[in-house]
Amino acid sequence: MSLPSQLSAHGAARVELRGPYGPIVALRTTRPADAVAVLVPGYTGSKEDFAPLLDGLATGGFETVAIDLPGQYESPGPEDEFAYLPAALGKVVADVVIQLADGRPVVLLGHSYGGLVARGAALAGAPVAGLTLMASGPRHLPDGLRLQTLHIGEPLLRENGITAAYDLRESISARFPGWVTLPVELKNFFRARFVTSSAAGLLGMAHGLRTEPDLVDGLRELGLPYSVVAGQHDDAWSVPEQQEMARRLNAPFSLIPGAAHSPNTENPAALLDVLLTTWRPWLS
Repeated sequence: MSLPSQLSAHGAARVELRGPYGPIVALRTTRPADAVAVLVPGYTGSKEDFAPLLDGLATGGFETVAIDLPGQYESPGPEDEFAYLPAALGKVVADVVIQLADGRPVVLLGHSYGGLVARGAALAGAPVAGLTLMASGPRHLPDGLRLQTLHIGEPLLRENGITAAYDLRESISARFPGWVTLPVELKNFFRARFVTSSAAGLLGMAHGLRTEPDLVDGLRELGLPYSVVAGQHDDAWSVPEQQEMARRLNAPFSLIPGAAHSPNTENPAALLDVLLTTWRPWLS
């Protein structure tokens, strides 16, 4: 597959880390490194969302570990929907950071809902050298199509199950030209990932996306290095809202050209340059 995607080739290995509900399944690069980067995916995402970044971050000096959160794709999760809120999942990620550190500095990146979770990990005391929030916001999703879709999808998921919810999601996606041109194998991956995920996890994370409070001030008080990265055309949290979050965190803000809500697959080369330029000074 020529364009960057979740199916991009990479040299990372599939591994299983310790988790509270069973293994946390991850993609872990094998090149020895003196620092670690932990990558946390967003709602309906998975470790594969970072496939285009794995080799570049490894070459740049980071042992890189992209995870499936509990309930996502290959990581099992509980039936308690509240276990999927950002604070609860943040404690899980904090433990992952501790497992991987082995005396080395760890940088943490969270994408979209994963940004809220990574923030929760920092607030739970994760020993990180810095935190990058990518395509994420200071609080719950603002009004817009994504929030409306969550409201529509919840009763369908509860009443008709996860396959019916994905069928609706796919029918909406099919209205957009970008979906029509996607390779069949990538569409098949998206379906398999969604229907393999935990229904309780999807419902719990959706609740978090609708209700998470603004915790930026508390995060700033931790005194960690932060950075905020947004796609030029992000349609979840607006670019100005993410810029304001960066200002409140006294953090650099980077805009990834030609990208929307997923710079990791839409312009991974530009994102990689931003991450390495930002993270390397954090290690010293």
